[in-house]
Amino acid sequence: VYVLPKHLDEKVAALHLGKLGAKLTKLTKDQSDYLSIPVEGPYKPVHYRY
Repeated sequence: VYVLPKHLDEKVAALHLGKLGAKLTKLTKDQSDYLSIPVEGPYKPVHYRY
């Protein structure tokens, strides 16, 4: 089993959603400040397993 880095895993997930016709919006600065995560991601903590 190979574990992808979070940024690649999130990129693959976004591409899958695109194939399903779903659209994602970009995280705003206000949202990222509120959630204490960077605008560009990754959005899940290091210990989180998909």
